[in-house]
Amino acid sequence: MENVFKVYVYEEGEAPVFHGGPCRSIYSSEGRFIHEIEKGGRFQTKDPEEAHVYFMPFSVVAMVQYLYEPESFDITPIGTTLVDYVQSISHKHPFWNRSLGADHFMLSCHDWGPHSSSYVPLMYNNSIRVLCNANTSEGFNPLKDVTLPEINLKTGEVTGLLGGPPAKERSILAFFAGGLHGHIRHLLLEQWEGRDADVKYCLCPSGYEVASPRVVEAVYSECVPVLISKSYVPPFSDVLNWKKFAVVIDVDDIGKIKEILSGISEAKYLKMQQRVKQVQRHFVVNPTPDRFDLFHMILHSVWLRRLNLKLRPSL
Repeated sequence: MENVFKVYVYEEGEAPVFHGGPCRSIYSSEGRFIHEIEKGGRFQTKDPEEAHVYFMPFSVVAMVQYLYEPESFDITPIGTTLVDYVQSISHKHPFWNRSLGADHFMLSCHDWGPHSSSYVPLMYNNSIRVLCNANTSEGFNPLKDVTLPEINLKTGEVTGLLGGPPAKERSILAFFAGGLHGHIRHLLLEQWEGRDADVKYCLCPSGYEVASPRVVEAVYSECVPVLISKSYVPPFSDVLNWKKFAVVIDVDDIGKIKEILSGISEAKYLKMQQRVKQVQRHFVVNPTPDRFDLFHMILHSVWLRRLNLKLRPSL
């Protein structure tokens, strides 16, 4: 991939809705990627004829900020903007029409990213959608779509985020911090509210949507994540075996969390915790992207889906 993969970034569209995004918020992984790919580098090409994929650099977060009327619950202006945008690039360039959008990708960390893409059926059904809200019950297709890790960079700083106490110094069994939103978290607190006296594990329950920054925060803290969700596809599942370094618990088993975690042997826990440290580099946001970090992992996931795409020779 590093030697051959090329991405063409469409120049159409104006800031702030296009060519930018938030780098200091719960949606920062959206903005960081857009800013980084716009800077150029080894993967970007200015020649669309040599590109393997075509990136549509719009920010759903910015669209919500500038196009959505608060409390209207009407995202039609966002959908209309995407329809107009695709019409613009398809009229100006041949690439969308020749593949029906299949070699194009979008990226969004906002909860409304999946629904916004549905206003353009070809984007929803054909394009590679890189989404934080990777919910298979809401149309996320792991064969063509990519899970984007949700990372809350509150200050925009990307240094000083990694590390935690050694495994043997983690005396609390499990820990969670976050807002009480979504039925899964209500169920969780009903069963286990407050800090248990017996943190080895970090609980990562879904909120209103399946994605949560708790997953990456756990990895950053070298804490074994406990994924509690329904229909969620964890990031980079093509190459990372989450069951080797995380505990996956069904929502129906929330009442058994302590039993499940206590039943994991110390030896197995230590192996899982060590593996968390090993995969940590794949979730790191570097000031300048480095091999195997978050930026490269996102592109690698897109690359894999492009490899699965079979275009007719005539196209």
